[in-house]
Amino acid sequence: MIAINDLIVSFGGYNLFSDVNFHVGDKDKIGLVGKNGSGKSTILKILAGLNKPTSGKVMIPASEKIGYLPQEMEHTKDKSVINETMLAFAHIDAIKEEIDAVSAQLSQRDDYNSEDYHNLIIKLNELHDKLNIYESGNPRGEAERTLFGLGFKINELERPTSSFSQGWNMRIELAKILLSSPTTLLLDEPTNHLDIESIQWLEDYLASYTGALILVSHDRRFLDKVTNRTVEIMLGKINDYKVPYSKYILLRKERMEQQRSAYENQQRLIEKSEEFIERFRYKATKSNQVQSRIKQLDKIDRIEVEEEDKSTITMKFPSSPRSGNISIKTKNLGKSYGTKNVFKDADIIIERGEKIALVGRNGEGKSTFMKLLSGELTPTTGIIELGHNVSLGYYAQNQDELLIGNDTVFETLEKIATGDVRTKIRDILGAFLFRGEDVEKRVSVLSGGEKSRLAMAKLILKPYNLLALDEPTNHMDIRSKDILKQALIKYNGTLVVVSHDRDFLDGLVNKVLEFKDGRIREHIGSVSDYLERRKREENDNKEKIELPRISKSLPNQTQDKVSWKRQKREGNKDERKREQQIANCESVIEKTEGEIALIENELSKQPEMDKLSELIIKYDVLKEKLSKLMEEWESLHN
Repeated sequence: MIAINDLIVSFGGYNLFSDVNFHVGDKDKIGLVGKNGSGKSTILKILAGLNKPTSGKVMIPASEKIGYLPQEMEHTKDKSVINETMLAFAHIDAIKEEIDAVSAQLSQRDDYNSEDYHNLIIKLNELHDKLNIYESGNPRGEAERTLFGLGFKINELERPTSSFSQGWNMRIELAKILLSSPTTLLLDEPTNHLDIESIQWLEDYLASYTGALILVSHDRRFLDKVTNRTVEIMLGKINDYKVPYSKYILLRKERMEQQRSAYENQQRLIEKSEEFIERFRYKATKSNQVQSRIKQLDKIDRIEVEEEDKSTITMKFPSSPRSGNISIKTKNLGKSYGTKNVFKDADIIIERGEKIALVGRNGEGKSTFMKLLSGELTPTTGIIELGHNVSLGYYAQNQDELLIGNDTVFETLEKIATGDVRTKIRDILGAFLFRGEDVEKRVSVLSGGEKSRLAMAKLILKPYNLLALDEPTNHMDIRSKDILKQALIKYNGTLVVVSHDRDFLDGLVNKVLEFKDGRIREHIGSVSDYLERRKREENDNKEKIELPRISKSLPNQTQDKVSWKRQKREGNKDERKREQQIANCESVIEKTEGEIALIENELSKQPEMDKLSELIIKYDVLKEKLSKLMEEWESLHN
């Protein structure tokens, strides 16, 4: 058990927090929550031994093994992905080296009956027992499974770590920490650089993790899935709730209401007592009663109402001018970097008012698409164009690099503000929590969250009717994300957003563009709908993989198909059969496209809700069918 007692951390006479007390049990899964700057990361650094508190004690047993993942770190660049990850098992190599050293000592001695020789034998046996425990598994296999879960592909394991972005190197560090078998995990925003698939994998891993966990995250769904306890830092104080995040929100609301009610009742009692004392203080006949009331007041344990931290973003996007029916159109759009194809043959139409999420594994082209949309990149093939009267507001993922470090917060907006907006710059900055002296800070000294807020404030200055937001919630706390989400729901323009935060996307977007294996697929519905469909597809694919094993019991027609696939893999191609299959495939594609066109025509007539739901389901099924047919058609031509 880890114990934190009377912890105080001060900076320049200012207490970041004081009198912090809580214990971490061996099985506790704690979500550490609070607004940005409240001290969450500081507590993790203190527990990891990197920072020291101003006063107080942190008691960590000697047997405790801490695994700490900070938000930002330095990464090695001289090893391959798998070799760097295998450093997690360095303790095994250390045991082997110690075994060699003890064996060397024994080989040089002949005092077989001495106590020293006997002790060396005992030590050697203990080292071999320890090594057997560690090597009972498959270190290389465990490393590969962990890397695959975090999104790496098998052909990437031998690539140098220097060829990957900071986000992918963070995944390698996370893999090393998980594989090192710590008894307590300290994770500071581990989902910041993960895609949805990897977040789900990490959720499952941490849910079954048997050690203690202290987690800082602004992902509400992730916290609910992984944690069983919530420790809140608010205005320098700690509040401890033995429940996950969503239940904590409800309990916290109840506690605050009860506290306010008890405070108000006590204040009424105090006021009546004070009024009685003041009224009868000088009447001899009431002197006993007055003294009794005075004593009662002295004995009252005064209830204090906790000051609520109500500072948050109050965001509203300005009404946007009306554009044409089509906001974005692409035709045969493709982008390559040298021989690496990111995606190709993308035919996309995004209509006015649609709110669309771009999802998929990191590196599949989501940010590339956003850069093509903004004009930062040019297509390798095809076109991407904005519709009539469309004005684009673009929030880049590397927003901190696009801000000018020497400018002040105020100057950043002043340089682009025009007309009446120039008189409202301080009001806009105030809405984004830049108040008083904050507006004179240089951009270079701002935190990641402050830079994100400032970049979002820039978008408020102009009435854009198309917003392209690439990871806008990175570095935002949960309340700020909720405010942004509500503002975007009310926004009357078109929205294209890249985000891996499922809670943020659900209820906001009505269509998903999935970037996978060099293709862009369209899914109508919410992110939850998309994830359910993808799960069903994965289960279907597993069944298909198993088909050849049971082919003897299948009808002749299915046996023929399985046999043909086997022959194709072995390189025995029958040209005439292939041409016939291409013709059949093209016929089915043409028929499917016709059925899709009919449904699109029906959807354009704005049918009733029941009919609409039925049409959307059929439309989705046909689009998925068409996508698979096109893949089959391509494979037949290769």
